[in-house]
Amino acid sequence: MKKITFVLAMLACALVAQASTDEKSQDELKARLAPVGQVYLAGSEPVVAAPTGPRTGEQVYQGACFACHGTGALDAPKKGDAAWKPRIAQGLDILKKHAIEGIRSMPPRGTCGDCSDEEIVDAIKFMTEGV
Repeated sequence: MKKITFVLAMLACALVAQASTDEKSQDELKARLAPVGQVYLAGSEPVVAAPTGPRTGEQVYQGACFACHGTGALDAPKKGDAAWKPRIAQGLDILKKHAIEGIRSMPPRGTCGDCSDEEIVDAIKFMTEGV
């Protein structure tokens, strides 16, 4: 008899709890459980933000490239450094390909996900001036 009473009490609690949830609380619950980001898997297409407007090569360099190419971090060739010579010898198309797709420690598009291809090329030209 005690087991039946306990089961009925638990069932009653479940029904009350179910009845008290309304549409607003369901929406709040969905919002709390929604993913906060996305995962990029190697081999899938990276998501690239739309370009924000035409920027000069120097603006792109200062905003996105300087952290590595201004300091030499992760063996990145510095602006105007002779380390660019063998890279330049490969041609601008290869430099552009590596900058867009990423190479070694450099991620795709460096840290400028909203740069257009032309802005990236302008940044490459800016970094290799005088070499």
